[in-house]
Amino acid sequence: MLIRIVDYGMGNLRSVYNAVRFLGYDVRIGDDADTVAAADVVVLPGVGAFGQAMENIHRLGLYDALDEHVRSKGKPFFGICLGMQLAARSSGERGAHAGFGWIDGDVVSLADRGAPLRVPHVGWNTLRPVTPSPLTEDVQPSTSFYFDHSFELRCDARYTAAVCDYGGDLVAAIRKDNLFATQFHPEKSQSSGLRLLRRFFDAVGVPRPRPNQRIVRC
Repeated sequence: MLIRIVDYGMGNLRSVYNAVRFLGYDVRIGDDADTVAAADVVVLPGVGAFGQAMENIHRLGLYDALDEHVRSKGKPFFGICLGMQLAARSSGERGAHAGFGWIDGDVVSLADRGAPLRVPHVGWNTLRPVTPSPLTEDVQPSTSFYFDHSFELRCDARYTAAVCDYGGDLVAAIRKDNLFATQFHPEKSQSSGLRLLRRFFDAVGVPRPRPNQRIVRC
């Protein structure tokens, strides 16, 4: 199965690529519609502003290809941080911007919580699973993942796989059919993040690498 990381000019591609390769999978990075069309599994990472991300996606001709991959073909998709937020209907970051609308939800500032919280939310936090998901099925209460964001997705509870506590429940992972995503960065979450990526690939049917390929047992 072909795993492709989409490059739309918004951040941490190399760290995601290195994490997937460390697990032994064959993965490539691409920035055009043909890359998405050929993929069995798409990974959409991202760091930065929502509006700029959507502008880049449209400019590169990626919007229709990504929408077809997720909505029409129902192929596996994994979004990371900004890549998760882009699945929402809209964002209010620096204006009003439309997202893909794959998830019934919107992206709002963490400052809207009205609590004395540090913004951005940077650092390690633990998860609390709220609906069954392969991503979190064996996550222990003490397991931490790395976050770095100033905006959050507020979505229909049916799609919330896990939350973390940051002035109240904050959506940390979502799942809707073939769509999986995390607000945190599994590629920066050490062994816990590698295990989560492995669970995602197992869940969507990506064969584990052959013994002669480099592989870490997670």
